[in-house]
Amino acid sequence: MDHASPLGGPTGPNALEVLRTSSMSRVVQGEIEKIILSGVYGPGEKLNEKALADRLGVSRGPVREAFQALNARGLVEMIPNRGVFVQQITRHDAVAIYDVRAGLFGTACRLLAERITADQMANLKVLLAQMDAVGARRDLEAYFPLNLAFHTAIVGGVGNRYLADAYSALVSRLQLFRARGLVHGGGFESSNIEHRAIVAALDARAPLGAFEAGYAHVQSGKHRVMSSGDGPEAQI
Repeated sequence: MDHASPLGGPTGPNALEVLRTSSMSRVVQGEIEKIILSGVYGPGEKLNEKALADRLGVSRGPVREAFQALNARGLVEMIPNRGVFVQQITRHDAVAIYDVRAGLFGTACRLLAERITADQMANLKVLLAQMDAVGARRDLEAYFPLNLAFHTAIVGGVGNRYLADAYSALVSRLQLFRARGLVHGGGFESSNIEHRAIVAALDARAPLGAFEAGYAHVQSGKHRVMSSGDGPEAQI
């Protein structure tokens, strides 16, 4: 017989089963998100529930739950009586997402400036140096994970999971709107100059300056992407 926990939830075998099911759903969601963002399925393409379940070696239940979660994150669209489709992000959508992302990233920079540790600052400076090196080679494949790590270190470093979740969802949506904005119009050089401005404001523990640098960085990335005629992949 299962017993209630002090908080009113079940304990014992049933609670363990709920935990296992929840963990499986999160794993499946993460794997399907990776598949979508890798470009295996194009924008507007229908997702096959059984095929994904077979590919991941799970039943269709966790896949169905993953679809629900990905729909909430804006990565898929669930159409009654038709199925689940990869979300299509238009240029208009991308502009709107960039504007919201700019506010969130600026806020993350402001909050981090108020509490950044010596270790966090050292990590950002290492990433900055590495981005300078690969940017000089114009190596997009090497730059992309470093750029992502830089932004993640700032947003994650704040310690606010609501901010981190909202920011991550926006970045994932922008990855559906693919392109090579970084390699147009001096993207590497401009982006790295902006990164240095962010790090300088954080190093000075200047919240307002950090907000302005972070906000301007994302807005500049939006303009680079939209003026390139290609749309964004590196999410600078």
